[in-house]
Amino acid sequence: MEQYEPERLSAPQLAAMRRSLKDGRGALTRRSLLRASGTGALALGGLGVLSACGIPPAARAGDASASDDHSAAEKQVNFSNWTEYMDVSEDEKSRPTLDAFTKRSGIEVKYTEDINDNVEFFGKIKPQLAAGQDTGRDLIIVTDWLAARIIRLGWAQKLDHANLPHAFANLSAQFRRPDWDPGRAYSYPWTGIPTVIAYNEKATGGRKVDSVTQLLDDPRLKGKVSFLSEMRDSVGMTLLDMGKDPGSFTDADFDAAIGRMQKGVDTKQIRRFTGNDYTADLSKGDIAACVAWAGDIIQLQADNPAIKFSIPSAGYITSSDNMLVPAGARHKTNAEKLMDYYYELPVAAQLAAYINYVCPVDGVAGELAKIDESMASNTLILPDKAMAAKSRAFRSLEPDEETAYEEKFAKLIGA
Repeated sequence: MEQYEPERLSAPQLAAMRRSLKDGRGALTRRSLLRASGTGALALGGLGVLSACGIPPAARAGDASASDDHSAAEKQVNFSNWTEYMDVSEDEKSRPTLDAFTKRSGIEVKYTEDINDNVEFFGKIKPQLAAGQDTGRDLIIVTDWLAARIIRLGWAQKLDHANLPHAFANLSAQFRRPDWDPGRAYSYPWTGIPTVIAYNEKATGGRKVDSVTQLLDDPRLKGKVSFLSEMRDSVGMTLLDMGKDPGSFTDADFDAAIGRMQKGVDTKQIRRFTGNDYTADLSKGDIAACVAWAGDIIQLQADNPAIKFSIPSAGYITSSDNMLVPAGARHKTNAEKLMDYYYELPVAAQLAAYINYVCPVDGVAGELAKIDESMASNTLILPDKAMAAKSRAFRSLEPDEETAYEEKFAKLIGA
């Protein structure tokens, strides 16, 4: 096979990677240590910091000959996931939903928590995918920007929707048509990740904060505001506040959003740009209001009733973690059966009750209420129709756009 030299990452992209690994949504510790400390449990992903990988895209998986599927003869599926992203029993010795799947289907699941962040994981599997080899994984979960890249390169298998009746029927409308996988031909979401506005009502004097305009312009919040160090979240929320669609913005729109936040930096309205460390300052009141990840807020509210959240009338940013079957996987049908299983309402409810992320499964509220009524009514876990209608996704970026945008954002936040 002809070898291709990968392009080097630009300095802004490397800086974005470091931010994501250290304290952003790509941080290894967010899933495990934050849950243990009770300060939050929303992570994931990281930014789309990889440049064009220098390897020509393979034929799209759906157009090429599918790999041999050994599902019928080999009753197994190899599943790679993030840590703290699957329900466990109280004694931590079993995984109830996985065990129930095996008991019902006879398919053994080799479950591995070997995804520490998107960049690292992609680096691990890319050589095998590029060489047309089996990665040893039948099902992986990656954040939307990386899912988009894997699909674009032809390294994901096109799904057989005959094996996904529950997923096809129960997928929430807000997740059905991402620009990188229209109609969900190659992927289904595991969870959604909302970016919202959070505030400490003691620190705001009882006032509600529900817009980026308030964060940037309210003199009573001066010096007590934070934005996230993840570009897509902070820029996306600012674009929405300016009446722009994060799914179809222009270079000029992006520059205007950067300029809007730059004014907040220059006037010292913005205290700082943060990773997950905003949670401690928000709880103490050192930060009165901020752009925040919803999963953190669910956890903070359990310990501090002064912590509130709001959904701006302009909308909010949602990203997602997604299930894919890699090219070359030996057990595609078994993987599809496992994907579909997590869209059955009782199973989806059990998973959502454990991980506290947005459940992408429509109609699950009744089942979740049987487990925990407060979770079933929490719109950060189950967005109602009004909230779901305000959800917007940050559009996919071309490599040159990504480099330019990261450079501008890094300059803004002083990275």
